[in-house]
Amino acid sequence: MSNATSLAPADAPLNAAEFVKSQIRTVPDWPQPGVQFRDITPLLQQPKAMRVLIDLFVLRYIDAKLDYIAGLDARGFIIGPILAFELNLGFIPIRKVGKLPYRTVAESYHLEYGTATVEIHEDACGPGDRVVLIDDLIATGGTMMAGKKLLERLGALVVEGAAIIDLPDLGGARLLREAGLPLYTVTEFGGH
Repeated sequence: MSNATSLAPADAPLNAAEFVKSQIRTVPDWPQPGVQFRDITPLLQQPKAMRVLIDLFVLRYIDAKLDYIAGLDARGFIIGPILAFELNLGFIPIRKVGKLPYRTVAESYHLEYGTATVEIHEDACGPGDRVVLIDDLIATGGTMMAGKKLLERLGALVVEGAAIIDLPDLGGARLLREAGLPLYTVTEFGGH
């Protein structure tokens, strides 16, 4: 008797984006009261869900003539290298300040309370390189905007920003689009 399981047609997701969304857990009041945290770890734990998610991104970018996928610290580091591998591209990490070992270029941005800084190696990419910038979600857009600016300072063309989740009520996607960055998100959640 085989240990393999077969999937009946009813088990296959009819709408890949809805299936991905169904795998994301909402954790109320974390990390502070009033915040509805969108937790992607259940999505990452399920091989079928992870495959559907990565396939959505691969299908979007397979013919985009890209040079790199750039991932934002930290959850962009989970999806980005997998996508880069699937597309036979290089991966560029954009990290929190002080984490990269070589000479870097830095960009600071505003948070709700204070500022943060991200860095990229000064030789991570060059003029004319076509890059997709990826993260797990877009909230206020600050981190993705900082990543965009860093890549552009190195001469790259940021073809698109990509994320699993958009939180449209926080205004980040609008801000990024107004700054000229096309966006692709798999799903969205209203509210905070």
